[in-house]
Amino acid sequence: MAVVAEEEVIIVGAGQSGIAVAACLSLRGVRSLVLERDDCVGSLWRKRAYDRLHLHLAKKYCALPHLPHPDEAPTYLPRDDFARYLDGYAARFAIRTRLRREVRSARFDAGSGRWEVEAVDLATGRSEAYAARFLVVASGENDEKFVPEVPGLEAFPGPVVHAAEYRSAEGMRGKAVLVVGCGNSGMEIAYDLAAAGAVTSIAVRSELHLVSKEIWNVAMALYGYHVPAWVIDKLVLLMCAVVFGDTARHGLRRPAVGPFTLKLTTPAYPVVDVGTYAKIRSGEVRVLPAAVKSVRGNVVEFADGGRHPFDAIVLATGYRSTVRRWLKSEDGLIGDDGMAARGYPEHWKGANGLYCAGMVRRGIYGSCEDAELIAGDISELLRPKQDQGDAAAAHTNGS
Repeated sequence: MAVVAEEEVIIVGAGQSGIAVAACLSLRGVRSLVLERDDCVGSLWRKRAYDRLHLHLAKKYCALPHLPHPDEAPTYLPRDDFARYLDGYAARFAIRTRLRREVRSARFDAGSGRWEVEAVDLATGRSEAYAARFLVVASGENDEKFVPEVPGLEAFPGPVVHAAEYRSAEGMRGKAVLVVGCGNSGMEIAYDLAAAGAVTSIAVRSELHLVSKEIWNVAMALYGYHVPAWVIDKLVLLMCAVVFGDTARHGLRRPAVGPFTLKLTTPAYPVVDVGTYAKIRSGEVRVLPAAVKSVRGNVVEFADGGRHPFDAIVLATGYRSTVRRWLKSEDGLIGDDGMAARGYPEHWKGANGLYCAGMVRRGIYGSCEDAELIAGDISELLRPKQDQGDAAAAHTNGS
């Protein structure tokens, strides 16, 4: 298979992380090409997000490098506004993309010192080959929906949808709906259903930290001033106690580890309340504090022995990365789960010109930091040796 194009940098994924890397490289004069499986940039926001979604962090924490959101933009951007922002970002920095390209294989060839990337043009079915000195994995943590194996689920007589397919509660008024999963998507979808008149239940099998947007933005601001995580935790939990009271009384148990420490050290995000907790307290959303065990007809059985009938099920059970299916590298950059194997801040650079962006679960602001680090490193490696020598000499003479 002939090489279609020799590139300096190939980036896999045209979500926020991929286009941020491409923009930062462009500003440093480095040419890159982004390969994207979908037919648009930022497909998560256009094709796998429910209608009422707003960003949970203030806009200053959700801008990509070198293009802040305008002053007149709302503090918490709606889904469609952020999708348009990503389109404008790609256009502003003239990011080169090849859409509907599914990467099937990427391996480093030591002889040529190049990454050999094989992809399929999904529009035509034709195979393509690329070669590049640098490869950036930016396909994200939300690459493929995860559907748990539940005995009998396939025979459930009503609709069963994943959160990736859920858009609104249209047609659900008066129906008994079970939301499986208590992360941000599950809790917000439960609110959406209850607000539309559905008889809503949510299965909550794990502990979680419930916060408000305002409380979490205080936490982010404190972190920006290098306040220790344990101090932020104490302040956040104090504010949560005032705002929410004891959430355990309503089936939402908090972990022993504080919310900010948990975010920094594990994949667990706090749940940003959008009004769901008030509906839980009022009884409009019922918390079922156990895992789903099996389904028989329209009756769902839970691990605690409870059995309840439902008309529809929404699986807010998350996503998983598919990087390990196509990345043929064992340098330790990407773990078995397809995410960064090393923790922040040592997570972004591997061997032989391999990098990853947005693969350590640090949100949009993490994508920005990764993009600047990766672009800076690649541009430094591409500088002519003479320039590097002159810079080193200047540094020595100036010291």
